Amino acid sequence: MKEEALALVRDKTDPSLKLNLLREYIQAMSLRSLHESEAFVNIAFVGGTALRFLFNLPRFSEDLDFSVENKDNYHPRKWMEKIKRDMKFAGFNPTVRFSSEAVVHKTWIRIPELLKDAGLAPIREQNLSIKLEIDTNPPKGAKIERTLLSRHRMLSLSHYDLPSLMSGKIHALITRKYGKGRDWYDLLWYRGQRPPVEPNPELLQNAMDQTLGRNKLKASDWKRQILKRLDALDCDALKKDVAPFLEHFEDAELFSAENFRSLLR
Repeated sequence: MKEEALALVRDKTDPSLKLNLLREYIQAMSLRSLHESEAFVNIAFVGGTALRFLFNLPRFSEDLDFSVENKDNYHPRKWMEKIKRDMKFAGFNPTVRFSSEAVVHKTWIRIPELLKDAGLAPIREQNLSIKLEIDTNPPKGAKIERTLLSRHRMLSLSHYDLPSLMSGKIHALITRKYGKGRDWYDLLWYRGQRPPVEPNPELLQNAMDQTLGRNKLKASDWKRQILKRLDALDCDALKKDVAPFLEHFEDAELFSAENFRSLLR
């Protein structure tokens, strides 16, 4: 399976694309392993990588994000041990480090040699890394769906529906203390759908109450809150942040305050 990963990038010349494809292959392997562990009885796939895998968002993503929906028989350490075994069996030599010290449980997966073998690193010790995060206290109100997925691997998983995924993105745009190009690109994608996607209001309100305090902001006011953030945006910095992850590099040229305002009207 390591050879399968390397074959994906053998004829690619863009280093960013090669890195993104290799990372996505490892993400797919991790999801398949979680599927085999029946982890999706307990957790739901969320975040930007979920948007790409499930709804074909045309940008790559770095991490895998999940929310706990059922705490019975929640055994993340066992799931991560299986991911490590599966990757070793596939010809990789990963280190997998799990931490449950915070509300969001985190796992770091690091794979040496792969970047060197793909021509992306000068030394074998340089790692390809991905991170898994599991929110053990997510806000309530998400709608959960089950989907059969095929991207490098066939698997079935539980995930937030599209309006619930958008609520997570709107929450990040409003509460994140700095501008992140990938957040704003995803907003363009959501609002560019026909009809434009609207966030799950119950989930968005609960998320903002959890982060900011009860009734500090109203979910129904999300467009105005994002428009306020536009005044402080550095669109050039946002382009630089998101450009290495785009399938179509020219999409970065859509970043302008005028475009965002028009999509939020």
